[in-house]
Amino acid sequence: MKPRKSFAQHWLRNQQALDNIVAAAALQPGDCLLEIGSGTGNLTRRLLPLVKAVVGVEIDRDLCKKLVQFFRSKDNFLLLQGDILNLDLDALLSPFPNFQNPRKVVANIPYNITGPILEKLLGTIAKPAATNYDLIVLLVQKEVADRLTAQPGTKAFGALSLRVGYLAECELICSVPAQAFYPPPKVDSAVVRLRPRPIPNPAKNPLLLERIIKLGFTSKRKMLRNNLKSLIDPIMLTELMKKLAINPQGRGEDLSLHDWIALSNLL
Repeated sequence: MKPRKSFAQHWLRNQQALDNIVAAAALQPGDCLLEIGSGTGNLTRRLLPLVKAVVGVEIDRDLCKKLVQFFRSKDNFLLLQGDILNLDLDALLSPFPNFQNPRKVVANIPYNITGPILEKLLGTIAKPAATNYDLIVLLVQKEVADRLTAQPGTKAFGALSLRVGYLAECELICSVPAQAFYPPPKVDSAVVRLRPRPIPNPAKNPLLLERIIKLGFTSKRKMLRNNLKSLIDPIMLTELMKKLAINPQGRGEDLSLHDWIALSNLL
């Protein structure tokens, strides 16, 4: 089958990269997995012998027909056809006890909907996801992986780093070159592993924290006091930042998640 541009399809065929994804998921015989984008089944084929159950989600109807042919004899594979962003997994899985409540996610996700998928899996600062997965392993664009794992004070650190960092620990597993896919995308990729968890010392007002983070990165070149001036007088913000031992001339990427939470609480 030919990959479809409309679905941003790039099929991973590098054996080492597939091995790294499986290893990162730390699979156990009793695990129930959610695989987003089963595609041609290259990863599915490796997962099925290692776990109790795999729930595959695939939007492409033609690919679903192929997957049914490949795995019709596997009683630990359940395939759902549709868009992961719109599916009510709890409702769809309710008739299938062996496939309910998947605790781990493994996915080679379309790069054009990485943000919405992360929000689907983790939720937001103001409204964390109701389903708290134990482990999430994603193959994403390398630039996104850099942002997810970036440290304060680095160029890649930004609003995405903070939003995801509030909800989960994230680590880089490995880089994956464009040549590992068919067809090769225009960018390199990387495997990341996220461990959702409640953050210690959460913000008193998560909605406000979410708002100031968004405002704080409106223009990355501007100092924080300028980006937040629609919310608080710059002179007053300068005094608050001094009180927290934060550089008053700092930009959004200079503040750690702890700094952002402290500033939100003070506001």
